[in-house]
Amino acid sequence: MGELEVPARAYYGASTQRAAVNFPISNLRLPRRMIAALGTVKREAAQVNSELGLLSSERAEAIAAASDEVARGLFDQEFVVDIFQTGSGTSSNMNANEVIANRALELLGADRGDRATIHPNDHVNLGQSSNDVFPTAIHLAALSTLAEELEPALVQLQASLERQRDQLWPVIKTGRTHLQDATPIRLGQEFEGYRGQIERARTRLASARTQLTEIALGGTAVGTGIGTHPKFPELMAKRLGALYDANLRETENHFQAQATLDAVVFTSAAVRSAAISIYKIANDIRLLSCGPRAGIAELSLPEVQPGSSIMPGKVNPVICESVLMVVAQVLGCDSTVAFAGTVGSLLELNVMLPVAAHNLLEAMELLARATANFASKAVDGLTATQRGPLLLERGLAICTGLVPAIGYDAAAAIAHEAFASNRTVREVALERSGLKEEEISSLLDPELQVSPSL
Repeated sequence: MGELEVPARAYYGASTQRAAVNFPISNLRLPRRMIAALGTVKREAAQVNSELGLLSSERAEAIAAASDEVARGLFDQEFVVDIFQTGSGTSSNMNANEVIANRALELLGADRGDRATIHPNDHVNLGQSSNDVFPTAIHLAALSTLAEELEPALVQLQASLERQRDQLWPVIKTGRTHLQDATPIRLGQEFEGYRGQIERARTRLASARTQLTEIALGGTAVGTGIGTHPKFPELMAKRLGALYDANLRETENHFQAQATLDAVVFTSAAVRSAAISIYKIANDIRLLSCGPRAGIAELSLPEVQPGSSIMPGKVNPVICESVLMVVAQVLGCDSTVAFAGTVGSLLELNVMLPVAAHNLLEAMELLARATANFASKAVDGLTATQRGPLLLERGLAICTGLVPAIGYDAAAAIAHEAFASNRTVREVALERSGLKEEEISSLLDPELQVSPSL
């Protein structure tokens, strides 16, 4: 395509510069974990190609050393291509190839740009294509984000919820369905529900991990494997598996692995599901702590900062609110990934890989940080107030305990009269049920209502 000026200081070359000029779209660049994954793939590929006799040991060592520096983040500033680029990620793959080639040349004492000694395509990209490298890098980056950030954060939140479940178990309060009074429930039982949500979110993400451990590497351009050694993908999967996940394996169907984003869409959906669970928990806690005098106020959250620039003494549930905003962002990221999977998959290649990678990793990282922050700054320090137990006796739905003795209609009439006369169910039942006081006390016992088997 002719000559193109590249900054003298740059480690990247003409392909990268052309992409930088072609896509002046945003300030979004390849995520750190994607750069690390690309560097790791190139490092292991150099070593495998040397083992297979396709690359001299001198070239392989230099390329591997340069790739390792890229993987460790020493050249992040050289990854200048916008996220909104060629849909296969070719521009970013070539960005990596050129940076690694020029750094490898330096390590050999040669001049940058000496393509006869180390060529970004012929040597760094040997046995590979952007079309199998970039999808593989997405899977690897997602696996590392899941293992190192999101899963630990969910484990932390689950443990926090479990501790609160045990601490709050003795507290019995009015349950609520449709935001209206319902039969009694232990505060600890509510938190057991929250804990169970996170436990199941982790199970869904474990299924996503299984999807991500199937990698496209070895399919090269369209899934046929043209231009790569037959043993290359198996050896690469073994090497990468030792670094990312022991279950990592070459896909059994390269054509689907490169033509779709199905595994990424599945993973994004599992992240979305976890986010929705966390939203429910944060929103419930926010609602239960509303007040402190004119609301429900059954929980008290840690006071982390003043809540108003004009109202003295006001404290807001800001940690919960930050979680809600992160969830909104995660749902937006998931919509982008789903759209990329839908419209980007054409014939032999999905052509929305970079934007899918960016949004999946952003969602995972944001949710991980918000989850850990929520656990440490909100859940760990919350306490129960006396308001829940105090309001329990005035609840109307406790009349459900009377149903076995007097029937639904009679119990409903007692509840309606209690509400209309601003009295308790117990007071009206003593007048109208025909039951003895000890019978009523037994039937309305909150301990029995939260554990009917007793």
